[in-house]
Amino acid sequence: MEEPDGLVEWAAANVPEAMREDPIWRLAAYRYALYLAELVQQDIPKIRANPKTRSLTDQLIHAVGSISANIAEGYSRTSAAERARFFEYAESSAREAREWLFKVRHALDRDVTTARIVLATRIMKILTIAIKRERAQRQTRARRHSRDLQVPDQ
Repeated sequence: MEEPDGLVEWAAANVPEAMREDPIWRLAAYRYALYLAELVQQDIPKIRANPKTRSLTDQLIHAVGSISANIAEGYSRTSAAERARFFEYAESSAREAREWLFKVRHALDRDVTTARIVLATRIMKILTIAIKRERAQRQTRARRHSRDLQVPDQ
C-alpha cells in the first residue's frame, strides 16, 4: 500500500525515532492517523477563521486525535477481543472525523478537504479489516507468544 503524499517526509522530520522503531509503527492505520492529526492541526487556523466553521474545531480535533490514541491502546492489549474493541473505537473516531471534515469544508480548499476525507476513509477501511482479523483470533497474544516460546520435546 502506497503511503499518503508527504507522510514519509513528515515522519522523518517530525516523528521521534523511538516511535518509528516501535512495532506499532508498522500499522498503516496508526501512521495514517498520526499524519491526519498533524494535517488537521495545520488546517485549524483556517477553520477557526471562518465564522461558519469556528465552532466545529474542538470536535474535529478531538475526533482526529482519538483515532491514533485508540489504535495505540488497543495494540497493547493481549486479547484479540480487546484489540478489536479499541480498533472499533478508532474506526468510529475516524468516521466522526470524516463527518467533521465534511462540515468544515467551507473553510478549506476543495483539494485539501478531499485529501483529508480520503485519508480518513483509508483509515476506516484498514481498521475494518483489522477488526475482522482480530475477531477471528481465538487465542490471546500472550498465549500465542508463550506457545511459540515452548521448547519442543526431544
